[in-house]
Amino acid sequence: MKLKPLQIGELTARLPIIQGGMGIGVSLSGLAGAVAKEGGVGVLSAAQPGFDEPDFSENTTEANLRALEREIKRAKETADGNGLIGVNIMCALRNYKEYVQCCIKSGADLIISGAGLPTSLPELVEGSKIKFAPIVSSLKAVKVLFKLWSRRYKTVSDMVVIEGPMAGGHLGFAVEEVDKDDFSDYDREVSSIIEYVRGFEEPFGKRIPVVVAGGVYDRADIDHYLALGADGVQMSTRFVATEECDADIRFKEAYVNAKKEDIAIVKSPVGMPGRAIRNAFIREREKSKERIQKCYHCLEHCDPSAIPYCITGALVRAVRGDVENGLVFCGANAWRVNRIMPVKELMAELAGES
Repeated sequence: MKLKPLQIGELTARLPIIQGGMGIGVSLSGLAGAVAKEGGVGVLSAAQPGFDEPDFSENTTEANLRALEREIKRAKETADGNGLIGVNIMCALRNYKEYVQCCIKSGADLIISGAGLPTSLPELVEGSKIKFAPIVSSLKAVKVLFKLWSRRYKTVSDMVVIEGPMAGGHLGFAVEEVDKDDFSDYDREVSSIIEYVRGFEEPFGKRIPVVVAGGVYDRADIDHYLALGADGVQMSTRFVATEECDADIRFKEAYVNAKKEDIAIVKSPVGMPGRAIRNAFIREREKSKERIQKCYHCLEHCDPSAIPYCITGALVRAVRGDVENGLVFCGANAWRVNRIMPVKELMAELAGES
């Protein structure tokens, strides 16, 4: 069956496949642009995109905003008028407003925001053409947002991303909800969220696509969620193992080499559980805290004396290839990855066009 396009307001992606935003430096213009060029939605991450800028340590925010603007524009150039370009901005980031403004200024099509509830996002994008979507993991979360937005701003989001318990990186669940093997019961939550969002379409006079993320690995998974009523999917793990992924080749190979038992739930300084490859760094953090030498002031609420490790430092080491001494976030299905392929081949496989 041919996949239908993903329609977000007046914007159209030929394929209903969103490549999830991955920081630090895993999804920048190389990956996002390649995905959009093939008709999907390529997403950059606003989490420390300037980590390679010469003044990153001294002027972190300025370096990040400069890099983000450059990467968005490069991704748009690579896409060459195809697909859409989005940016994932964590609510937990310091200077959240400035990152939103940078996305608007730089011509991004879409902002996707999670790691907390983006309660002020409608106000920050007001007057612009950019679309926005929250990442939610429960019916309760989307109810809180839609009721607040309806009352305060007389609007709701242009799209909703449901991120399930099999996702990589930060998870909007309790540890006991994600540290298990069977997640089939989450389909009921997905269906409930889709039904709830549909109830806002007529009052606000617009179609609100719902996209499902977390554990989406192949075409069978895509078809499963479309059958539940979703309009598309968001995938991250599969896109790490692509030639165009912006991470070091050793980061990609860590996915290829990972076994099922290597994937673990870890404690993150963001305050949420996370899913990552259990390496030497993770094993050491299970015993003791990291001695933090430098704080990048990246998170809105972060006390270096209390957190288990500096997440920026850990993610930068990993994306540069030090995968034993860094933090390698991954989805629950990362162990299924067995080779690195071009984005074009992966998109054709998922679309059933190969």
